[in-house]
Amino acid sequence: MKDCKQFVLVIFGASGDLTARKLIPALFSLYKRDFMPKNFAILGASRSNYSDDDFREKVVFSNTSLLSKEHTQAQLDEFASKIYYEPTDTKSDEAFTEFKERLEKLNTDCDGGGNYLFYLSTPPSLYEVISQRLNKQGLSDDSQGWRRLIVEKPFGYDLATAKALNKKLLSYFKEYQIYRIDHYLGKETVQNLLVTRFANSIYEPLWNRNYIERVEITSAESLGVGSRGGYYDGSGALRDMVQNHLLQLVALTAMEPPVAANADAIRNEKLKVFQSMRTYAPEEVASHVIRGQYTSSVINGEKVTPYRDIEGVAENSKTETYVALKFFIDNWRWADVPFYVRSGKMLPTKVTEIVIHFKKSPHHIFSRDEEVQSSNNQLIIRIQPNEGMLLKVGMKVPGEGFRVKNINMDFHYEELADAYVPEAYERLLLDCIQGDATLYARGDAVEAAWDFIDPILNAWKNDDSIPVFGYPAGTWGPSNADEMIDGAQTWRYPCKNLTNDGDYCEL
Repeated sequence: MKDCKQFVLVIFGASGDLTARKLIPALFSLYKRDFMPKNFAILGASRSNYSDDDFREKVVFSNTSLLSKEHTQAQLDEFASKIYYEPTDTKSDEAFTEFKERLEKLNTDCDGGGNYLFYLSTPPSLYEVISQRLNKQGLSDDSQGWRRLIVEKPFGYDLATAKALNKKLLSYFKEYQIYRIDHYLGKETVQNLLVTRFANSIYEPLWNRNYIERVEITSAESLGVGSRGGYYDGSGALRDMVQNHLLQLVALTAMEPPVAANADAIRNEKLKVFQSMRTYAPEEVASHVIRGQYTSSVINGEKVTPYRDIEGVAENSKTETYVALKFFIDNWRWADVPFYVRSGKMLPTKVTEIVIHFKKSPHHIFSRDEEVQSSNNQLIIRIQPNEGMLLKVGMKVPGEGFRVKNINMDFHYEELADAYVPEAYERLLLDCIQGDATLYARGDAVEAAWDFIDPILNAWKNDDSIPVFGYPAGTWGPSNADEMIDGAQTWRYPCKNLTNDGDYCEL
């Protein structure tokens, strides 16, 4: 573990939900585990008119997300003493002059070494505004200490806006100073993908088109859009989940071995995956991308409001709450291997997992066994919940003859009782403080991912004949998504528990 140099962390949009729910608890965990330097400070900045004590009360002493963690009162008090607040109108040059004065005084008082980390926990419309004002005040100049900028998603609304945002940010900060955060990459099981593939000789020789029939990635949510109807109707599942989170999982699953375990090498290989993904022709979108919206149903005795009836959602909205894609990666390793990705709201359970479907053995000496004929070996990498790995293999049933049954060989992260598994934001914040960008997205990769997504968005915009399928809330989405998968196979229907699967296990 690298040593952390002293620093000041500035959180713009500090009065928002993300600060209290995720950022401050993550920083508190790092502090308790002695991953923070002796000299550090946290400065909240937003338009709300808090004093230092008011802000400490909000994000520390009355913060249920932080108080749920184990702590002593002394730890709580000392951590709170490191937290400050400066009311700042991000659209005012005068306010930023006052902000700079407060920041530099705080840096002197806490001996921060001139090292500043700026976290933009704000609406995307403020990314450029804040970056420009930081640059104008000389706060992006890293000649007297490191300066880093963390940008939350969404990073762009389409390819054009992503390119424009990249160009603007790069006029104020250098690429190596910009950390585009994706909390999915902070999950331990996501990072373990690289170890599973490249540290085990039993997997790497099989990780290609010769032995893998298809790759399937699912990210399901059991909740609807709630009170976020207005926001979600302008986004949808493709932008909200696939373009960032799930394509990152695709890249880690499909990438070539990096030359070293460092940020540049790993991000170079991920970029190659995005560049190799076959883009859709307009006429292919209807058959290769299925979109849906959840409709009314009754779950556990409660009636679910259909998506179009939620406040803020347009009456005739075509925004997808479910999307499933079939695509190919045109390179030597993955030629002709279909990748299937799906994400949706109001599905039977909350789960994210990667399923590697291996090809059947070439000679079926146990061909009379229907179960063996109809199923392949599968490697399931569970991202959340019940994190772990599951390998489905055929074994002989004790007794006469050669009756074969598929059984599960599983590993769960919770079995590592002596190991601390950090939360995603905890790991990502620590990496940024240490200057490790491995788990952050690079600008060229963000644009390459949008380059793949844009033809889908354009087809939906320009072709009214592409349908939006309804699916009852609590089901696995439109049945049309099953028709995408070649042959008689279907999606894996996972349960909350890693080792269980079935069509209706959560209903």
